[in-house]
Amino acid sequence: MTLVSGLEISGLDVEVDGKPVLSGIDLSVPSGELHVLLGPNGSGKSSLLAAIMGLPPYRITAGEIRFNGQSLNDLPLCARARLGIGMAFQRPPGLEGVTLEAFAAALSAQDRLTREAAALDLADFTTRQLNVGFSGGEIKRWEILKLMLQDPRLVLFDEPESGVDLEHVIAVGHAIDRIVRAPDTPRTGLVITHTGTILNHVTADRAHILRGGRVIASGAAPTLFAHVQTQGYTAPAA
Repeated sequence: MTLVSGLEISGLDVEVDGKPVLSGIDLSVPSGELHVLLGPNGSGKSSLLAAIMGLPPYRITAGEIRFNGQSLNDLPLCARARLGIGMAFQRPPGLEGVTLEAFAAALSAQDRLTREAAALDLADFTTRQLNVGFSGGEIKRWEILKLMLQDPRLVLFDEPESGVDLEHVIAVGHAIDRIVRAPDTPRTGLVITHTGTILNHVTADRAHILRGGRVIASGAAPTLFAHVQTQGYTAPAA
């Protein structure tokens, strides 16, 4: 794989406590593109995001992950964040005593907080503690706002539509598009999804099917999603 910029994964094997969870993953997401990873529960989708982000206890045993030409394999989580890698978690913890305003101040992003919180209908939440007492939809919108404040170059989204109603899914999908498609800041985006619902509300450049820890198919997002809806998580016939 040869990319000028973006995410490159080649021959990637990952294990947890000695148990293989990913095998032979090859995936390329160029800068400025948004890709979607489809797959059933337990297929390894969240494991792949964790390996990219450098979260324990996921351990790379073969292959390589590169972002903008730099290998991530031996970098700790904090170094990956400094490179501009950010992640919206599926189930983020509550942080008592830390308000949205304090979080933004720590990032010197108070100006972005006012603008982006309003866009995500979170303007009244800036003095609230992070994820404390938030509904499922509010947590998802906060995770998107968090990325906007962090201003990363590679954005990872773990099941952004899970556990929320349609109104919030629409808002989150539009926000994901705004992050990745920002004209002044080229970004690379990877969304993982079980239901595929988010595909109705984002403009994905490409989709991939992950099953049993392996990528079994790649193609145009609408075409691959339509196949999954009728044939399940199988590889389309050649």
